[in-house]
Amino acid sequence: MKILITGASGFIGSFIVEEALKRGFETWAAIRKSSSKEWLQDERIRFIELNLSSKAQLMAQLKGHDFDYVVHAAGVTKCLNKADFHRINTEGTKNLAEALLEVGMPLKRFVFVSSLSIFGAIKEQQPYEAIRESDTPQPNTEYGRSKLAAEQYLESLGTRLPYIILRPTGVYGPREKDYFIMAKSIKQHSDFAVGYQRQDITFVYVEDVVQAVFLALEKGENGRKYFLSDGEVYQSATFSNLIHEALGRPWWIRITAPIWVLRIVTFFGEHIGRMTGKVTALNNDKYNILKQRNWRCDIQPAIDELGYQPKVQLEEGVKRTIQWYKENKWL
Repeated sequence: MKILITGASGFIGSFIVEEALKRGFETWAAIRKSSSKEWLQDERIRFIELNLSSKAQLMAQLKGHDFDYVVHAAGVTKCLNKADFHRINTEGTKNLAEALLEVGMPLKRFVFVSSLSIFGAIKEQQPYEAIRESDTPQPNTEYGRSKLAAEQYLESLGTRLPYIILRPTGVYGPREKDYFIMAKSIKQHSDFAVGYQRQDITFVYVEDVVQAVFLALEKGENGRKYFLSDGEVYQSATFSNLIHEALGRPWWIRITAPIWVLRIVTFFGEHIGRMTGKVTALNNDKYNILKQRNWRCDIQPAIDELGYQPKVQLEEGVKRTIQWYKENKWL
């Protein structure tokens, strides 16, 4: 069986590549000229350069291949310009899907890695309720809007493409760089939180996302969409507390600021990023993400239909992640 994985050099994609190799797939890693191969050192990996910004080039690059499965994990979570979210996340997905169809690729499954962020800040009245597939998405970030538009495009294809959509909540684990910023801050003795209203947060360890990808390839029903988390709900301080514990409890100062302070910080962060040409984690999208209070989601359909069973809970996952950061000299 031949599998194509886009975003193969990225955080989630590189783990999907590793699992595909373990399962004996002929594994093709889609990369760009500028992609790092740091996590793609296995000699069994076959590389293919794909230009997701051009359907014509994609058709030429895919011609002659006969992949059984495609996992589309490529995308961006932060950009300097709003249009780039849609160019990469939305149009890139559209170009890939259309190219696969037009070259007549005999696909058994196309798995698209989307995000819980497509729903935005809904069900924010306490007590919080889990977000379900039947709820209407109201994305409050450009990232979420771009992922939703990609989902809607796949839906428009009907039965022409055997797609399945996965919607993970916050994904963490070794090699992840955004949550790493929090770990680095705590090691340097400070932790920063925003908002005084209760916040219910959910997480999923990267290996459980990978588990769901392969369950979807095996058992997923065409057109279905599945939320992914570890099945638990945490309070806003839990994650940083666990990081603090895994780091050996360095002395720290925890600052909880009102939402308006975050608004000021991200406003200036966005403009500084545009002036310097460097993407910053403190941007307008991040403001909406951090102020959102309800990240509950219903993973029961994934359990019932895919046989998904989260294997790594947050305490264990944080320990593994911090240990990896230490061993690889990130911390």
